[in-house]
Amino acid sequence: MRITFFAAKSYDKDSFNKIKDQYPELELEYWETELSPKTASYVQDSEAICAFVSSDVSEKTIRALGERGVKLILMRCAGFNNVDLEAATKYGITVMRVPGYSPEAVAEHAMALAMAVNRHLHKSYMRVRENNFSLVGLTGVNFYGKTAGIVGTGKIGAAMARICHGFGMKVLAYDVYQNPDLDFAEYVDLDTLLAQSDLISLHCPLMESTHHMINIDTINKMKDGVILVNTSRGGLIKTDDLIQGIREGKFFAVGLDVYEEENANVYEDRSDQILEHSTVARLLNFPNVMVTSHQGFFAREALQAISKTTMDNALAFMEGRKNGNEVTA
Repeated sequence: MRITFFAAKSYDKDSFNKIKDQYPELELEYWETELSPKTASYVQDSEAICAFVSSDVSEKTIRALGERGVKLILMRCAGFNNVDLEAATKYGITVMRVPGYSPEAVAEHAMALAMAVNRHLHKSYMRVRENNFSLVGLTGVNFYGKTAGIVGTGKIGAAMARICHGFGMKVLAYDVYQNPDLDFAEYVDLDTLLAQSDLISLHCPLMESTHHMINIDTINKMKDGVILVNTSRGGLIKTDDLIQGIREGKFFAVGLDVYEEENANVYEDRSDQILEHSTVARLLNFPNVMVTSHQGFFAREALQAISKTTMDNALAFMEGRKNGNEVTA
């Protein structure tokens, strides 16, 4: 089976090429171009395509893929909120994803963001490069003895909860489904978590029920001086309300690996361009905000897991096997 990859970076090619000899049934073709209704025409004689979280897998794209004989969409990521699953069903296309790939990588990045913005490491680094060794404005707070609020306790959220527990923090958790492995965490309602947490870390999927769950109403329920971290999905936070909260002094610090309107920028070098949207520029105007480039997953172990699971998914589809990684509307 031939698989056409879209938005394939050098690290994607390296990771998949390292294991492709283990899958002689699969032929790989790479395009650096992002998937869209227009670039769907690049598919030639491929039964499958491989896309990413930033890809346009809308009804229009899926229709174009179906017209070119595509039967399988392989998402080399856990999220699939950018995929029109109803359209996939309509055009007889199976969608498969990678549900878990080194959740510790994302959790460790979440804590790295929390620590960096708390101790102003981004500011300190730039100062020292200019021979400025002043400590003014670099005061942080201890995490030990504080309360961490984990919103979403799936694999990534559970990993973050364990990290916070290891730091000597009290851990509050909020999720529709309680994780029995987190016997040290106290499950509470969202309002209680918001009101009592010194550090809030978001680890839930983006769905209709979670879209803009962090808004001016929920922000007003948080402690003054709270640290907020989001390594999940940008749409969980209403950006305008977040900016209002920052301006009003609600947050001690904010660390974001994802943000609204990021799709045009994800994994692209835009350093010599003027950004069409002002979200990043507005956020970076604040000295207590740190934004990274959706890199929470980006660890060697995660790349290995992504490539192997994606190839296993393709093989299972070829052989007519269900392996639990299929997603439907």
